[in-house]
Amino acid sequence: MKPQLLKVLKGPAQSFSVRRDREPFNTKWHYHPELELIHFYKGEGTQFIGDSIKRFKSGDMVLVGPRLPHYVKFDDKQLEQSPAVDMDVRVAHFGKEIWGNGFLNLPENKLLKSIMERAQRGVNITGKHKDYVADLLVEMLCADGAEKIIILMQILVQIAKYCKLETLSSIGFNCTYDEFSSDRIKNIYDYSCANFKEKIQLEEIAEVAKISPHSFCRYFKTQTRKTYSQFLTEIRIGHACKLLIEDRLDIKQVCDDSGFNNFTSFFKCFRKITGKSPLTYKREFIITKAS
Repeated sequence: MKPQLLKVLKGPAQSFSVRRDREPFNTKWHYHPELELIHFYKGEGTQFIGDSIKRFKSGDMVLVGPRLPHYVKFDDKQLEQSPAVDMDVRVAHFGKEIWGNGFLNLPENKLLKSIMERAQRGVNITGKHKDYVADLLVEMLCADGAEKIIILMQILVQIAKYCKLETLSSIGFNCTYDEFSSDRIKNIYDYSCANFKEKIQLEEIAEVAKISPHSFCRYFKTQTRKTYSQFLTEIRIGHACKLLIEDRLDIKQVCDDSGFNNFTSFFKCFRKITGKSPLTYKREFIITKAS
């Protein structure tokens, strides 16, 4: 299934949206140009962010990047009870350029820029400073004018500087990768995204990086903390997840279209990265159709 483009509503005197929800919200597989910060103050269920499927519980917090498809499903048993008691979610939507063009490129704003880049794959926010971020989010709900924008900046700095971040979606899901500034790394990534369905030889990718094959292995591991083979597998599995979500091909066709030579290898790699079989993964996402 393809995600729906959602238009985020905000007031005529507001540059971004912040709200409190006491009932289910955005109950379709969707995306939007804004980043989205979600604090599940009360509530339990399953979150789908890119190709990540994880349980959430009261107190959890996530930051979803622009145009990253996502969906939140609260547990059925919870929906049958009073939402005013059992569901309380604080949500903020804001654009990457909310402070104006060029603002994020100022040297003082390196932290702000870094957290927005990390959010392109979605991040789970943990650590003892998360509670302070939650308090700031409540404060922002009640603020007006410039104070609201200042609090948003405080929130992002706190997340980037003091919180622990867990990346959620794989690098291969939507082929956007801004975590590295090196032109060499970007060239490697762009070439890999364009050619992952074929077998990429070490000599071939080393030539793209303009270094020797032996130096390439050491360089890539130093820059990414993983081997190129692991990196390429993640891209392939991310693409496979996207195909499974779209539900247009059978699993054998997904395997072939994702660059795997045989189904056994595909199944093993898929389970290792996602923790699920391709069929289980597909079935878990199908519930979005019925919502």
